Amino acid sequence: MTSPERAAPPTTAAPPTGAAAVESPERAAKRRSATRGAFFAEFVDMFDIYLPTVVLTPALVYFQPAQLDPGLAAILTSLVFVTTLLGRPVGALVFGALADRVGRRRATISSVTGFGIITLLIALVPGYATIGIASYWLLIVLRFLDGICLGGGYTGALPLAMEYSPKHRRGLLGGVILSAFPLAYIVITLVGMACFAIFPLAGPTSAYAEWGWRVPFVLGAVLAGVLALYYVRSVSESEVWEAAEAARSEGTSQGGAARPLLAVLRGPSGRTFLGVFAMMTGFWLTQNLVTLFLPTTVLRQLVGLTNSQVTIVLLISYVCLVGSYIGSGVLGQRIGRRKFFVIAGIGIATVGSVLLGLLVTGKGLPFGIIILLVCAFSIVVTAPWGVVLPYITERFRTDVRASGFGLGFSVSVVIPSFYAFFVEGLAGIVPYAAAAVVLLAVGGLLGAGGAAAGPETRDVDFDAEVPSRASRASTAGGTIPMKKPT
Repeated sequence: MTSPERAAPPTTAAPPTGAAAVESPERAAKRRSATRGAFFAEFVDMFDIYLPTVVLTPALVYFQPAQLDPGLAAILTSLVFVTTLLGRPVGALVFGALADRVGRRRATISSVTGFGIITLLIALVPGYATIGIASYWLLIVLRFLDGICLGGGYTGALPLAMEYSPKHRRGLLGGVILSAFPLAYIVITLVGMACFAIFPLAGPTSAYAEWGWRVPFVLGAVLAGVLALYYVRSVSESEVWEAAEAARSEGTSQGGAARPLLAVLRGPSGRTFLGVFAMMTGFWLTQNLVTLFLPTTVLRQLVGLTNSQVTIVLLISYVCLVGSYIGSGVLGQRIGRRKFFVIAGIGIATVGSVLLGLLVTGKGLPFGIIILLVCAFSIVVTAPWGVVLPYITERFRTDVRASGFGLGFSVSVVIPSFYAFFVEGLAGIVPYAAAAVVLLAVGGLLGAGGAAAGPETRDVDFDAEVPSRASRASTAGGTIPMKKPT
């Protein structure tokens, strides 16, 4: 299917692909626009993800009856968050295939517009006093739909940015783009703190419960609208995807996929997906212990910090993560992504486990020491995330890249989402605090093993796989042909 933005296959020559390649001014401008768009897409995505956690939780009494059973209240609360997580893999499936069939740019605009509209609708949901318990179910349904669109927000935008990036700069740019994740947490936390200070929270009829929480949701919808407009006006479709689509339409490509999802899950691409899935399952497991288990269980319950102290610790640690993501991307580019993941996974299982062990037994430690331990632990455990973007996009050929990235990145989050059950199960064998340490080590080793089973990818040449952009046919396998380092 040919994109309507062009009437004929592109005629521009393929840019140089060596480490010392010089970009044309036109391609450099497209790269900068695509990178800015991907960074902003990741930021808006994570901003929206954190909205319920940071600003909506205190206001959930607005959506429920006054005398709600505590057990039912806990279930309804969890559904607000779980439905979003369940929607993300669905969105990756839908929008990943869309990005491979009609273009990265179109898929991004569609998904971003979708979660912008849905986020605005959430801001308009009436409370229990107006429509009864239907308000809660409406909130849950909208969060599920929001999760679907959020799951598509990065399946087009992030591969598009990588396809414009020279291969020797993918590590840096990948780290910069993913650093939008900790930055989004910082911003939404500050926005939440401002709302709590401005709008008093005192029950379901208080200013915050009735409309104060809506302000950040409206802000999220505005950010999504700005992002969609930016893609419409400033971001060009991936030249690599356009050339691959032209080759497929002309019948000159040997590896074109009419059904990208099926192509990702079978044959050589299927084996590639399984390797990425195993690695990402391990790293999502360790990531959840940082983003979910650390603040709620470790810092509040085991260490005994107050809510304000936890907020301060997390803000400082996430500021550190902005720089560490970029540093990880640069280091992975220098030593190789496969080697980096193996070293990082082993580091998580060893150094990370020691740091977590110190934290879970850290009640009574000085506050400054707690901050240092949390920062060190967060940097060690989240190090792989500065490298995952270029790595996953390099593992899949152009005609299934968005689907492969979306599935590899999102579907692998499902099993680790049940980390709390794994900790409880291990607590029947070892002490509860030690169970988290064991789970962290398992996740780190799984991530390292998944990476070790795959190839090195930093020399993957996206342009070389497309016949119309270089004089070689694309392979039918899941891993793209690589050019040996010069």
